[in-house]
Amino acid sequence: MAHGEGGQLTHRLIQEVFAKAFGRGLETGYDAALLPGWEQIIVSTDSFVVHPWRFPGGDIGKLAVVGTVNDVAMRGGRAAYITAGFILEEGLPLSDLASVVNSMAQTARGAGVVLVAGDTKVVEKGKGDGIFINTTGFGPLLPGAALSLEAMEPGDVVIVSGTVGDHGGAMLVARSGGELLSPVESDCASLHGLAADLLAACGPAVKMLRDPTRGGLATSLVELAEDAGLDIEVEEAAVPVQEAVRGICELFGLDHLYLANEGKLVAIVREQAVDTALQVLRRHPLGKEAVSIGRVTGRGGSLYLKTPLGITKRLERLPGLQLPRIC
Repeated sequence: MAHGEGGQLTHRLIQEVFAKAFGRGLETGYDAALLPGWEQIIVSTDSFVVHPWRFPGGDIGKLAVVGTVNDVAMRGGRAAYITAGFILEEGLPLSDLASVVNSMAQTARGAGVVLVAGDTKVVEKGKGDGIFINTTGFGPLLPGAALSLEAMEPGDVVIVSGTVGDHGGAMLVARSGGELLSPVESDCASLHGLAADLLAACGPAVKMLRDPTRGGLATSLVELAEDAGLDIEVEEAAVPVQEAVRGICELFGLDHLYLANEGKLVAIVREQAVDTALQVLRRHPLGKEAVSIGRVTGRGGSLYLKTPLGITKRLERLPGLQLPRIC
């Protein structure tokens, strides 16, 4: 299970199996691929196995659309079309399937994307855990988008669009069977509008975008630091987190920096454009709590966390499971 949680084993699996097999055809370091030979089209694919499939603030259908729309947005694109593949377990009530599909349709309309192709398979009872969904999204690169790892440099600032760990906290509430009374809802939301506003206002001053899903904020920043070959330092006290999420993490012995998000973005922005970036993000409903939390400090390839006590420690990918099957 740890191979699917976005930590060290996931990274090794991608590098040692998939990247090794597919070579240059697989663009690593990004959640979506730019296809310049096709009029600069962005494409991304994702699979969703979240358990339970309904959770506070969303369900697997909403998540399937949002996850793919966001991956395209984090590459500087705007998803226009999606495909969907469903793996259904024998015995799944048709009313549940209809609920998921209607949720997908509503979310897609809200994001301005059209479902153009799909597939359905059914597996024997006990072989599929209800419903799994794969979605692929594609759309054009936005004007002014020039995101690349190579553009990152010392002095760039790290911005997060809001509180972290909300989706992971909501999943813990859902799995508690109602025993947790903390009012935490998933932040599950399509980020295409927020990302487009930021890119339109700041253009190439936005160096990279990421949505910190599996493995949370810390894992996303570890990946950025390693892929860019740069050190990043984050101020722990600057990272926004709901008190309810913080409390849940203390109860379960988890770290909110590694909890999943499904409606937040991380931006690496040139220092001179930070004020403009924050103003633009805070004008959007999904970015009202946007703050700067750190900066790129030099060459290296590591992520460091500066605690309120002034201690600096290195953060790594998680070696194993923290919270499985959150997307």
